[in-house]
Amino acid sequence: MDKTMYLAKIETAMAQYYLEAGISKRLEEAITYSFQAGGKRIRPRLFLETVQAFGVALRDSHYQVAASLEMVHTGSLIHDDLPAMDNDDYRRGRLTNHKQFDEATAILAGDSLFLDPFGLLARTDFSPAIQIQLVKELSDASGTLGMVAGQMLDMSSEGQEISLEQLQVIHANKTGCLLTFPFVAAGLVAEVSDPICDALRQLGQLVGLAFQVRDDILDLTADFEALGKTPQKDLVAQKSTYPALLGLSESRLFLEETLDKALTVIHQIGDQVPFQSQSLKSIIEGLRLDD
Repeated sequence: MDKTMYLAKIETAMAQYYLEAGISKRLEEAITYSFQAGGKRIRPRLFLETVQAFGVALRDSHYQVAASLEMVHTGSLIHDDLPAMDNDDYRRGRLTNHKQFDEATAILAGDSLFLDPFGLLARTDFSPAIQIQLVKELSDASGTLGMVAGQMLDMSSEGQEISLEQLQVIHANKTGCLLTFPFVAAGLVAEVSDPICDALRQLGQLVGLAFQVRDDILDLTADFEALGKTPQKDLVAQKSTYPALLGLSESRLFLEETLDKALTVIHQIGDQVPFQSQSLKSIIEGLRLDD
């Protein structure tokens, strides 16, 4: 299935969930404003491609899992942009949620997008055991054991000199956990063995690391049109980044090495079980940067 079809089905799954609401039109407008703002949808696409790589035909429940993941990610972007956090006026090329609506509405829209995904997971037709595992994994990836904790560590480190190891802990949580979830979730719904699930978790951690290094490089080198948000925000906020610690050229090399390791894990999975990974590898290869 091509990317356009994926995106349409993911957005449909999110929109259908909110068709049931009908309580606060303004809240629904704020939620819809952010999740219809575009974006690459790389997290849900990684999930769907990995499911298909195991030879599983996609159905509505798979798109509901993909949508639940994108909802959490979208909620995190709304909150990240708030004045108390990264204080940005633009996201994906247009006004951030709190600029389009107001700060209180943006906070509530983010709250909804953090909480509603678990209701969506409960509506899937997977077995109760798989549903529970999906809820646990998404909760761990999103909250105090993952993304939210990483954001707290990131804010606390602003203006400070930290080690590469400390930076990796920050980003393994802030970015890595939510990029690991699609691979682990795919393993759960495809009902693969524990060793294969472990390999998928390792794959997700590598992709998450590569994604963050790439984002740090682009924050320094890309313009507003390419980013869809204010460039060099990390520099202004005195955030610790991979280019700040390693230098730009070393960061590019580190990105390449990390992506190579991710592709090696994919090949190792393919050596153990049938795994048609060409489309998945194409997404990962797409994270490379031109010199």
